Amino acid sequence: MTGTTRVIVGLSGSLSSLAALYHAVGEAARHEAVLVPVAAWTASERDGLRPLSELEHAARRRLDIAFEQAYGGYPAGLVIHPLVVNAEPGPALVGAVTGPADLLVLGAATRRRLDRLRHGSVARHCRHRASCPVVEVSPSALLTRLELPARTGAPLPLLGRV
Repeated sequence: MTGTTRVIVGLSGSLSSLAALYHAVGEAARHEAVLVPVAAWTASERDGLRPLSELEHAARRRLDIAFEQAYGGYPAGLVIHPLVVNAEPGPALVGAVTGPADLLVLGAATRRRLDRLRHGSVARHCRHRASCPVVEVSPSALLTRLELPARTGAPLPLLGRV
């Protein structure tokens, strides 16, 4: 990925998105790129009369929680430009891309087939529309990194420095 200037990562709060975050932070550090974590949100019927500012705040909180879970807070030594977007996840992520030097990192889909048929695949949307490379990270990649420390009692790698 020589020349990567921005690493964009979608964060939904799922285990897959935590795996994507861990991968994206590593890529951003390795290439001295700006990290752009994205939380997309939209108002739905189940949100009822909640104010839009409350929904936006919840999305911003999702970013904070993801970094807290993965690193104990925002990692030092990286330039991070969080982005909270009122849009569906696919268009929000593609909209964050500024050019071919960016890298878009996504958690691999784990939703049931019926949900994907009804709502579409974020990864498919991004692969077909993004003007930069797209990487999908499986939650098993994260679980693999955690397995040995969990068995040996060693510190978890996510809580260490980048």
